[in-house]
Amino acid sequence: MRILLVEDDDRIRDDVARALESAGYVVDGESDGEEAWFLGDTETYGAAILDLGLPGMDGLAVLKRWRAAGRTFPILVLTARGTWSERVEGIDAGADDYLPKPFRMEELIARLRAIIRRSGGMANAVISIGEADLDTRQMRLSIRGVPVNLSPQEYRLVAYLMLNKGRVVAQQELAEHLQSAHFERESNAVEVLVGRVRRKLPVALIETRRGFGYIVEDSSPGT
Repeated sequence: MRILLVEDDDRIRDDVARALESAGYVVDGESDGEEAWFLGDTETYGAAILDLGLPGMDGLAVLKRWRAAGRTFPILVLTARGTWSERVEGIDAGADDYLPKPFRMEELIARLRAIIRRSGGMANAVISIGEADLDTRQMRLSIRGVPVNLSPQEYRLVAYLMLNKGRVVAQQELAEHLQSAHFERESNAVEVLVGRVRRKLPVALIETRRGFGYIVEDSSPGT
């Protein structure tokens, strides 16, 4: 999944980006408020981590403009501003969670996973669909209890489809979440990746909808 990380402190931004990439995310980093607003308004993200004290445009203004424009991706506010009134203002403006600095990287990633799951209507860290279990903490897919050996990119593909279970996801949307905005996306890269994943799975988890994209069907009762 692709994450927009907006932080003007280079050291913090680099440290968080490395931690997110190690946790299986694709990261676009930005330090300027105006540029961050433009990226969030024009690109597709699974979530954003947003500092409030930004040059160019204050983070709270960025947040309000995203929400006013109908951008609904979950947002974790990360800032040195720690008063309760500022936290309330950020949440009322549309933030999904708030983490003051200094922070532990493990907590940031756990909070990020949680707001992403909640945005998809899921509460558990392990997503179970049929015989497949996706542990978002361990970045591990298991089929009938047996772990499947996936590359980081293969894991991101499966995780995104399972987090969006029951919805057909277009190839272009998948491509946007598998690579950052700075990489050229090959037209058949997703098709090749899906084929590679399918050969590793003992069950038909990923279905094709010709002309539309791919789907992992929701096997919950009543669906």
